[in-house]
Amino acid sequence: MSCEEQVLAIRKQLEKITTDGASDVQAMDLLKQLGELNITLDILTSTRIGMTVNALRKSSTEEETITVAKTLIKSWKKMVPESAEKKAEKRKEEEERAAAQKKESKPSKSYSRPDFSGDEVRSGCRKLLLGAIRGTDDLPEGCNEEICQNIATDLEEAIFSQFKQTNQRYKTQIRSRVFNLKDKKNPMLRMSVLCGMISAEKLAKMTSEDMANDEVKKQREAFIKQGIDSSRLAIAEGTKTDLLTCGKCRKNNCTYNQMQTRSADEPMTTFVLCNECGNRWKFC
Repeated sequence: MSCEEQVLAIRKQLEKITTDGASDVQAMDLLKQLGELNITLDILTSTRIGMTVNALRKSSTEEETITVAKTLIKSWKKMVPESAEKKAEKRKEEEERAAAQKKESKPSKSYSRPDFSGDEVRSGCRKLLLGAIRGTDDLPEGCNEEICQNIATDLEEAIFSQFKQTNQRYKTQIRSRVFNLKDKKNPMLRMSVLCGMISAEKLAKMTSEDMANDEVKKQREAFIKQGIDSSRLAIAEGTKTDLLTCGKCRKNNCTYNQMQTRSADEPMTTFVLCNECGNRWKFC
């Protein structure tokens, strides 16, 4: 299926969601798919997907859906050639902004100083975070280099405040954030941080499970389910024995399981089921 066909298919589903007021979870999944497609100006024009996404943004009540829709629309607007008049207005605004900055007597705070917080370890960690946050792709609309630097600084400070020192746990937290922010299969994490949907303070405390991409989360859920099923199967089957006598029917057709219900240095507890009358009892 070509990119244009995929966009058209997603557009139909989004239009249905906008009309019927369906779950925003489905809408978020579709918006993520759009963000991963290589959409050109020709595809934008032929599919009119921008109008559909904008309609979804206006009808949605979920802040996350609205923010992601806005980000997509802003990135697509960059593809539309600007008129000479708009270019002149933009140039004038930039010149006015530059002139205003020159008039400011107080210098702006520098986040790129090599002796960050007087600690080379923290300075190096902040640079790693900045590289992961900045990424190699174009920044979303409204985000610039200074914002990336501020986020990296706030994130490092939030992580450092948890441990009060640059120990192994601090370094592990730094590496975990860098790895997940660079994950090409999980672009929404970095985008959510850049757009302010996830604050630096929140990201500093998120677990690996919270940050993981959807594929990894599904794998973990499958492993957990497999473990639970195996445990249930072991409990259900148990071990048959004729060495135990049921105190109710006095027969020796029993099944038992052993589990550690107390501390590790204590003996295991044996749970017994009489296969004849269904009587259950336990002993240590």
